[in-house]
Amino acid sequence: MERFEEDLSIIAKRLCNNENETISRELERLKDRLVSLHRKNVVKINHSVMELICAKYLVLAGYNVDLEHILDSVSCDIYALKGLGNLIIEVETGFVPPEHALDPSTYCRARIASKITRYSGYAEKFGLSGPPHYVIQIHAALAKPPRDRSEDEIKEVKALCDLYYSSPPVSLEEIRNARLHAVYILDVENGTVKETDPATYIEKTQQCLS
Repeated sequence: MERFEEDLSIIAKRLCNNENETISRELERLKDRLVSLHRKNVVKINHSVMELICAKYLVLAGYNVDLEHILDSVSCDIYALKGLGNLIIEVETGFVPPEHALDPSTYCRARIASKITRYSGYAEKFGLSGPPHYVIQIHAALAKPPRDRSEDEIKEVKALCDLYYSSPPVSLEEIRNARLHAVYILDVENGTVKETDPATYIEKTQQCLS
């Protein structure tokens, strides 16, 4: 508990450095929310640090930000409002449960596909974020606009999600309409965020992997 609060206070102090009182006050509020949730054993440190870094990026862009926001009984990592538009961002650390030690890539691809299809319907824009040392496994079909997604691709994503997520299962309609608008790369050491479009992210990361 003490180490969590100490680490989160350190990153919050770094993020508040050279910022005005309004920005600093908002980041302190979000830090305190994460501390409160940790006391209830809801959040972990790596994930919380990245949430706070991404939150600052959005606050500076004029968004009102909430962390671990409840939507229709489902909790999303970051929920942001600006004007009449809303944005959801899910933070990925790259953690793989021990029970998937033998199928980590397939598990991660299914996890990401499930998040895109389940969460993107709750907001006008949906994004994924993660650190530069982890390649987010995005199915290429989900980086396309819905109108460009073929039925075969939709069925392929469905089969992938059904390997691990069946209570309830992801529907074909959810996959058909799912949207991924942006990927945010979070540099924890420097407290910075780089935003890119999903197609570019997939292209660049696949070049590295191949």
